[in-house]
This record gives sequence, structure tokens and C-alpha cells, in this order.
Amino acid sequence: MLSKWQWFLSQLTRTLWIRASFFALLAVVTALIAIPAQHMIDNPFPFSVGSDSVGQILDILASSMLAVTTFSLSVMVAAYTAASSSVTPRATKLVQQDTTTQNVLATFIGSFLYSLVGIVALSTDQYGENGRLILFVVTIGVIILIVITILRWIEHLSQLGRVGETTERVENAAAETILQRIKNPTLGANELVEKDVIPDNAEAIFGKSIGYVQHIDIGALNACAEKYQAEIAVLALPGEFVHPAKPIAWINLHAKDEIVASICSAITLGNERSFDQDPRFGLSVLAEIASRALSPAVNDPGTAIDVINRGLRILIPWKDYKSTINDEQIIYPHVLVPALNLADLFDDIFMPIERDGVNMIEVQLRLQKALASLAQVAPNIFGQDVSRHLQLMKQRTSQSSLIEADKQRLQLIYDELI
Repeated sequence: MLSKWQWFLSQLTRTLWIRASFFALLAVVTALIAIPAQHMIDNPFPFSVGSDSVGQILDILASSMLAVTTFSLSVMVAAYTAASSSVTPRATKLVQQDTTTQNVLATFIGSFLYSLVGIVALSTDQYGENGRLILFVVTIGVIILIVITILRWIEHLSQLGRVGETTERVENAAAETILQRIKNPTLGANELVEKDVIPDNAEAIFGKSIGYVQHIDIGALNACAEKYQAEIAVLALPGEFVHPAKPIAWINLHAKDEIVASICSAITLGNERSFDQDPRFGLSVLAEIASRALSPAVNDPGTAIDVINRGLRILIPWKDYKSTINDEQIIYPHVLVPALNLADLFDDIFMPIERDGVNMIEVQLRLQKALASLAQVAPNIFGQDVSRHLQLMKQRTSQSSLIEADKQRLQLIYDELI
């Protein structure tokens, strides 16, 4: 499990400005490294490069890279707007973390700064004959890098911000988190069976701010519990909304101020949910995409059916989930964490689609097939929740605006599955 600082660093490296700053620093160093490098070469090269020829190339690079960077930024903003309006605002964060887009923009900005620093250094006669040749060779390498980057960027632009591509990003994020939770059902801690019960010998810990739980540093909680020879239980999983009146944890001793501070600092709160430790968030975002597609203004049942298929792919690996935690999975023995509830996962992905697609026969049929597939794959795991949702769908269908023939068609399938 990632510590708080590792998680914070991973969030920081996904931002555009960090990557762009690194490329910009690398560009400045590359442009200036020819100055000391030229003095390390004793023998002159058999041919020379004039300052005017290198300067003209750098002038072209500087002017073109500034224009390309401005254009790319406008395309990026348009893609964010498209993802927010046509998919869901919750998915925009994944589009913003796209590494290809960030690398492209960082390369363009770095190339611009490289050209600018090279022009300034040339105008001040910092480069000798060998230095200009080194600068020329490096410039050729930069041009090759720019060409490759532009070709990748052209291909990437055909997909950036599209509904299908953004939906796939959400699916991948949700699937990755689900697989992590299957591997570590309680984030490496012992299982807390009764989440809503605080023992008499324990003291509740309340958060000092309002927001969603984004990350839990189980290692820090375990170190705190081990230091005070106590046991800490986490009551708010990532994705839950907490406030000062809702306990986020309990500890089975008198909680001093430093203990409360340690526990609160290990549980990171924010204004938005995060995909990293929260499998339910990915499923909820997928359901939002389907609900928007099913709205009368959009009327796109195909996207809703695609989301149902993606939800099925995400949930099927849950058949490997082990409710009994073995000793190898317990890395932090002094911490208790509640396990995920499969019923919540079903509700997150299927309930909004059942509600908004109740008057579309093709959506109802696809939902029935998806639920039937889950029941066939692992009836002992999915059977109860599949039956519960089929009952809910049956009630909604009976009160829908579908014609009688469609209702009877659905009813026959309900009678077979329930």
C-alpha cells in the first residue's frame, strides 16, 4: 500500500506542470551543456558550422514551437470541455492525466525553451567552433524528436476527448482498483466485521474537515497503533463523505491530541473522490456516462449498452475475491479495515441504468443478459445481488411506458432468471 507521501507524489507526477517543468529544465541544460563540453575537445572537428546557420534553425524552431504549443493547448482545453459535456465532469480528471498529451506539450515547451536559450547563447558568443557543432548535432536530434512527437500527437488527437476513449479510461481505472482490492481485500489490514459498532473500550476519532476520503495510509496507522500498543479501526473507506460529526476511525485507548493528529493525518480528505483506492467511484462514473446517454437530450442507448458491458468486465474478476483473509495478506496487524460490500458495487453501476433505461427495451434486455452472465459465472457470489436487481427491474418494468408486448417479453426472461 502506498504511504501518504508516495500517493501525494504519484498525484503530483500526473499533473501537466510538473512534467512540463522537467522537460523545460532538461531543455535549458541541453542547450547550455555545449558550452563546457566544447572545452573538453582538444582537436577541432574536420568541418565547422557557422553561427548564422545554427541560429536560423533555432529561430525557426522557436517560432514554430510557440505556435504549435499554443495550438496544442487549445486542443487540450477543447478535449477537456468535450469530455465534461459529452461524458461526465468526473471523468475529466482522467483525461487531464493523459501521459501522451502531457509528454507532447512538455516536448513542445522544452523545444521552445531550448531554441530560445540557444539563440541567446549564440548572440553572446558563448559557443566556439566546436560548441556550435555540438549545438547543431543536438538541434538535429531535437528536430527528430519533434517530428516523432507530432506524428504521435496527430494519431492521439483522433481519440482524445471522445466518448468511447474517455469511457475506456474510466473502465481501466475502475478495473485496476478492483483488482487491487481483490488482491488486498482490506488494504493489508485485518478485517473489521462490524463497521457501525464502536466497542465500549474504544474512543471514536472524528475528522476536522468536510469532504471525501481520498487515501488511507494504512502503514502510518499501523505505526501509530504499534507505538501506543493499541488497535485502530478505520470506519470510513475511500470514497465516503465525512464531516465533523461522523467518526472516521476508533482506537481502543484514550486518544490524546497527538494520537488524534496522527490518525487524522493518515486519512486524506478532499473535495472530490479519487480513483486510486475507491473502486466504487469508477463504477459510479461509468453509470453517470450511461445515464447521460439515456437522457432525452442525448438519446444514445448504444453508449449505455457499452457501459453495461464494461461494468460486466469489471465485476467478473470479483469471483476470485476471498472473503477469508489469510496471514500473508495481513501486512498491518494493528489496523482493522472493513471489506467492500458487493451489493454496493452492483448498486453503483446497475441501479442508475435500470432507472434511466426503464423505457428502452434494448437496454433492459442487455441488463438482463449482463446480470444473467454474472449469475452463470459465479452463482454463489453474484446470485443474491443478481436476484435482487432482477426483482427491482421487474417492478420498474411493470410501471414503465413500454408496450405490452415488450413487457411480456421481459417478463418471460424474469420468470426464467428469478
